[in-house]
Amino acid sequence: MRREILPAGFVLMLLGATHASAQALRPVQDAQIDLFVRNRAVAVRDRSQPAYDPLGIRAGGFTAFPRLQLGVVHDDNIFAAEDNRQPATTLRLTPEVVVRSNWSRHALETRARADIDRNLDYNSESTTDWSLDAAGRLDIVRGVDITLAADYAHDHEARTAAGAGPAARRPIAFDLASASLAATRTQGRLRLSAKAAVLRYDYRDGLSAAGAVIEQDDRDRTAARLTGRADYALSPATALFVQVARDDRNYRNVAGSPERSSSGREALAGMDFELGALIRGEVAAGYIRQDFQDAAYGDLDGVGGRARLSWFPTQLTTLTATAARSVEDTGVIGSAGALRTDLSISVDHELLRNLILTAETAWSEDGYNGLDRTDTRFATTSSAIYRLNRRYGLTASLAYLDQSSSGTAAGPNYRSTRLSIAVVSQF
Repeated sequence: MRREILPAGFVLMLLGATHASAQALRPVQDAQIDLFVRNRAVAVRDRSQPAYDPLGIRAGGFTAFPRLQLGVVHDDNIFAAEDNRQPATTLRLTPEVVVRSNWSRHALETRARADIDRNLDYNSESTTDWSLDAAGRLDIVRGVDITLAADYAHDHEARTAAGAGPAARRPIAFDLASASLAATRTQGRLRLSAKAAVLRYDYRDGLSAAGAVIEQDDRDRTAARLTGRADYALSPATALFVQVARDDRNYRNVAGSPERSSSGREALAGMDFELGALIRGEVAAGYIRQDFQDAAYGDLDGVGGRARLSWFPTQLTTLTATAARSVEDTGVIGSAGALRTDLSISVDHELLRNLILTAETAWSEDGYNGLDRTDTRFATTSSAIYRLNRRYGLTASLAYLDQSSSGTAAGPNYRSTRLSIAVVSQF
């Protein structure tokens, strides 16, 4: 998802890792000398369960973790329709394998995953998605590390995706290729980092119910983002930081289609902190702006920021609240982007050592440029994970989504409820 590199010893760069890649590759630091470690409390979902965690299959310096999930999903509004809601049931098969290194220094992880959906009521809603990810961390010296990641995915745009385009016979498919490089230098109270990322989206054209081609080539784009950040530790539990970012979104030039390319910048200042074993969080605020090449769209700007706060009232319960403001690309005809505000709150509770319950409520608002349209989305999710033993488990979730759209160019208003049940096998 990101790319670039700076001279050694200068600021470091990140080709931001995609969704799954770099998270598990963070180096283990000595908490007595690293003023940026925040691990006094362990979140419910991060806590190790030695009696139920998979052991994996060791092969030399690597361990493989195969996983297979078979489930059933029932959706009471499969087409996200405002009227004439159609229920449907889908069988979902999700094979996955993760391979991790067991080295004392450096780290390498690869992942292969597929999501195979077969709809029992509407063949048009059957999809096959897959992804390949790889990430590696190089520990240069104490306090200096570099992470490189590359991902490729074949995916589709869900009917309920924010700002999804006109209804097609089948969900719109796309390919996403990304690469990333990250580097960080920590010395005493100061930590410097830089990130760079490159993503390439390639959308497939769709067909309308009448058989007409729904052009998607004008959504093909290459996005590049460069981020620099400096943190200064006031104490072992508190640090201040400043972050600046620049991104460029270059759309494919299609004859007869409006120019959607844009460039953006973001400047944030904030704090990350830990109050004993009770509260942990990061809060930042600042300014964001996205300038579009086509003046007809109008630029997007405003207050930017993000926040994530976790509260640990007991070792068995974790409450997490998040907030973010960002500029997102959109597939809505007549608009090139949306200023998005996201808010959410969730609670994880370990009812039993092998039973985790989760409840989450989320709210978001998209204000589109070039159109008099605002979408508001409200979602709630309740889920449970029950581990029978190391190898087998059960999952269940109930999700509700309500989208309302306003303005002279308002989009669809709809509600959707989805029930999922699955059996998990892992080694």
